[in-house]
Amino acid sequence: MVQRNRDELGDRVLTLPNVLSVVRLLGVPLFLWLLLGPHADGWAIVVLAVSGATDWLDGKLARALGQASRLGAFLDPAADRLYIVATLIAFVIRDVVPLWVVVVLLLREVVLATTLLVLRRAGWPPLQVHYLGKAATFLLLYAFPLLLLADGEGSVAAVVQPVAYALTVWGAALYLLAGVFYVVQAVQLLSGRRPAGVEA
Repeated sequence: MVQRNRDELGDRVLTLPNVLSVVRLLGVPLFLWLLLGPHADGWAIVVLAVSGATDWLDGKLARALGQASRLGAFLDPAADRLYIVATLIAFVIRDVVPLWVVVVLLLREVVLATTLLVLRRAGWPPLQVHYLGKAATFLLLYAFPLLLLADGEGSVAAVVQPVAYALTVWGAALYLLAGVFYVVQAVQLLSGRRPAGVEA
């Protein structure tokens, strides 16, 4: 679906959902420092959990309070992507996940960024967040703290490992699939065709 609806959103900046999104963004450098500085994995998991909770909450509040805005529509997916990219980079440095996993997912981000740039130059608004993309982000943000737990030793790590790996595989697969859908929609727009499900 294309975000023509995004043009109909308000221009308000100071809203509760936007404040929550900014808090999420501010948590990214804190999360990285906790992982790469003191290796305070427990606190890093807390930051990630708070990020996941506010990700759910800001959307709920935006709808319930009628505070959906263009800024919020930009900040929410931006925060999601920053957490995912930052976490993947930190995990490679910490040897939590193999490098090829990070390369594949980061290539997806590069392709999408290029696609959005082409759409913008053609006069189209950004593509609306696809439900598969939201589902993938949800899975990955839950998989990441479990991967940290699985990276340790003992019975907890042994129990968490299969769950963490399963969520990572499913999340990564959906993340790539959502990227394919975005590119297909962009091609349809640039070729003058209206993607399925998009209102005229």
